[in-house]
Amino acid sequence: MQTVILAAGRGTRIHPLSANTPKPMLPVADKPLVEHTAAAAVEAGTDSLVFVVGYRGSEIEAHFGESYRGTPVHYVRQETLSGTADALRTAASILDGQFAVLNGDNLYEPAALQRLFDAKPSVAAVRVESPSAYGVLTTDGGRVIGIDEKPDDPATNLANAGAYVFPGRALEWLDVDETERGEREITDVLARVIDSFDVDFVELDRWLDVGRPWELLAANEWKLRELERDVAGDVSETAEISGDVVVEPGATVSSGVVIEGPALVRTGASVGPNAYLRGATLVDHGVSVGHAVEIKNSVVMSDTNVNHLSYVGDSVLGRRVNLGAGTNVANVRHDDEPVEVTVKGRRVSTGRRKFGVVVGDDVKTGINTSFDPGVTLSPETTTRPSEYVSRDR
Repeated sequence: MQTVILAAGRGTRIHPLSANTPKPMLPVADKPLVEHTAAAAVEAGTDSLVFVVGYRGSEIEAHFGESYRGTPVHYVRQETLSGTADALRTAASILDGQFAVLNGDNLYEPAALQRLFDAKPSVAAVRVESPSAYGVLTTDGGRVIGIDEKPDDPATNLANAGAYVFPGRALEWLDVDETERGEREITDVLARVIDSFDVDFVELDRWLDVGRPWELLAANEWKLRELERDVAGDVSETAEISGDVVVEPGATVSSGVVIEGPALVRTGASVGPNAYLRGATLVDHGVSVGHAVEIKNSVVMSDTNVNHLSYVGDSVLGRRVNLGAGTNVANVRHDDEPVEVTVKGRRVSTGRRKFGVVVGDDVKTGINTSFDPGVTLSPETTTRPSEYVSRDR
């Protein structure tokens, strides 16, 4: 079983976090997002990995090299981002026989992928409350007999979870018609396979499509809870650490710090003195969390500084961010409605009562800056001292 991992896109829905980093390489607990996908495929029994790369693909190639956990790795480049079927076509020359296809920005459980691999040909499915927003599978017993993209009147609540095992013959059907957006979609290939083969569906108990900033937060909430406690760094005797907390070698936790897991403090990071980490929180490589700072249920990416008297809740901070003393993030609306965030120019509900800010790389805030919930800052944005920020920049 060869597994193709689609990882070429620009990640426009997760902007500004993807401005300088391919979305599949954004951090999720102790690995980049796409490594969780690759690890699940390897644990499920794949024989080789084929990455389809594009935007900043060299970063993915440098991370995985020629082998991952003893499994051979190959790369193909999608020069023009013309849809998922087109991405698969770039890999066709190195595929032989049946093969699996996974999205490099999705999280899967290894046991579920093993069931998918064993069921071949097959498609992964997940039950959803609002199937009209997805590709919906029509089934007859355990077989898939059709797929309908975003139907007004869905036949089932089984949504296509974007994981497939195709027969080798599917490689003959990649030249599908373009959509109105000028893309060739893998779901049209799936439809051809359904017409010609008996296709099983494998229902997933847990799955996550990481397309937008709050979904990156959800991915970290999932994977941080899977870590087992391991306090190996330089931790003060007066620090209080409870729950499943990982402090990696080379990380420093100073006096008076309280960490309530699940949390991960990575090599080169420093926390404290007198700081408070709680909820599912990632403190990435080289991050500095200083005196009297509270960080709750957030992702703080590498080399960011939150050094004095600040509060960050339910937020995602990019790389090399510097929050001035007294910077505070609001994460709840007064009307208790779900927080909205701008995605590709449109305000979209996060579905979360609590969500803070999304901060791009190299942002700097002046002292005593305050943020409304759902604000997004583009890379290299700055704020003035004592500024109240209620709109995206």
